Amino acid sequence: MNNSPKEIALPLNLNIKNKISSLLSNASKAPPSPKQPFFIGVAGGTASGKTTVCNLINSQFHDQRVVLINQDSFYHSLSDETLQKVNDYNFDHPDAFDTELMLSCMDRLKHGQAVSIPNYDINSRKRTEPSRQVHPADIIVLEGILVLHDSRVRNLLNMKIFVDEDSDVRLTRRIQRLAIERGRNIQNVLDQYCRFVKPSFEDFVLPTKKYADIIIPGGDNDVAIDLIIQNIRSKLGQHDMCKIYPNIFVIFSTFQIKGMHTLIRDVGTSKHDFVFYSDRLIRLVVEHGLGHLPFTEKQVTTPTGSVYSGVVFCSSLCGVSIIRSGESMENALRACCKGIKIGKILILGDGSNGRQLIYEKLPSDIANRHVLLLDPVLATGNSATKAISLLLKKGVQESNIIFLNLIAAPQGINAICEKFPMLKLVTSEIDATLNENSRVIPGMGEFSDRYFATDD
Repeated sequence: MNNSPKEIALPLNLNIKNKISSLLSNASKAPPSPKQPFFIGVAGGTASGKTTVCNLINSQFHDQRVVLINQDSFYHSLSDETLQKVNDYNFDHPDAFDTELMLSCMDRLKHGQAVSIPNYDINSRKRTEPSRQVHPADIIVLEGILVLHDSRVRNLLNMKIFVDEDSDVRLTRRIQRLAIERGRNIQNVLDQYCRFVKPSFEDFVLPTKKYADIIIPGGDNDVAIDLIIQNIRSKLGQHDMCKIYPNIFVIFSTFQIKGMHTLIRDVGTSKHDFVFYSDRLIRLVVEHGLGHLPFTEKQVTTPTGSVYSGVVFCSSLCGVSIIRSGESMENALRACCKGIKIGKILILGDGSNGRQLIYEKLPSDIANRHVLLLDPVLATGNSATKAISLLLKKGVQESNIIFLNLIAAPQGINAICEKFPMLKLVTSEIDATLNENSRVIPGMGEFSDRYFATDD
């Protein structure tokens, strides 16, 4: 269902207009909002390898400030009475943690504020002074057995990871850690595992696995870690761009979408498969783009005689494809919008002369329409800038343009969103950068040649 706000035209008297102008003026003078951190949650059973994963993430991002926060810091301090029966206390139960305090700390970090993280002493089972001062960072990694248990915590995370390790391996590591390294009685360790750790894992920890974006089979899985680092870099880039430009919309990534991207980016993928999976992704982007159209509420009567309250979207819509690669997106648009008019723009040339408009054929009433501009790859943004400028010259309102891509480079996003802040840009993935030849990296090669089988 479309989450875009409804367009409602209201008459404004002069006083209201003056108040709005004053508010906008004051807003423009306000200091910029702090850059929000990228939150990563790493969950899994005790001794599954969570800390190893977190340390590897930390070591890989030398160009980013990374802060590691352990959920164990938020254990409740035990009273003297409880300490007398500590062997009967379940440290793996959700109630053992001060989740409200953890949420408060994460929320403050999200809004650019420094926080004090409790310093929990595992020997005394109490919080001790001084607490740990943590300042906002580029990446904040929250690690713990129940990081994904509370929905409020999950909603703050940009990426959720679950480290899945065999129960026998976890038990062996736990014995090594507690009995051998810390000198605890091995029988007490085994008793605690059977009474609390194993049942709590099955009741509270394992069920959170379904919420994970990525599941790592074992914390020392180098291949999985490398893939996660790549994924984090990709998501971090998207996260940063979307915070800078509120008019960017990246469709929600799933393993299915990631799988389709893997296929169309693979140099060895056949022409048939490239077209098939490109069409599927294009359809998703088009439908996401349509979700940003203005709508009005409408009630209809269903075949059961009931009344359904729904919406209808604006009817004055057209597509415009940037020839040649943009034409690959036309079939998906026609499949979603029966009988839609589609215009075409051809832009060629580069170097000292820049991009030149060679040909355009647009609906005569395009100024009164919402326009879906089609081009699967946004690289430098030069051609797109030329095309958008033409639409504006034809009378199209900037806020009525929705630019649809499969992939976009940060340089192209900067060029478009800086020049056209009212335009909406919808893509399925933001790539890393451009190379010296202005080709998107990692990219997918020359899209139109692969799609129309005109490559060598």
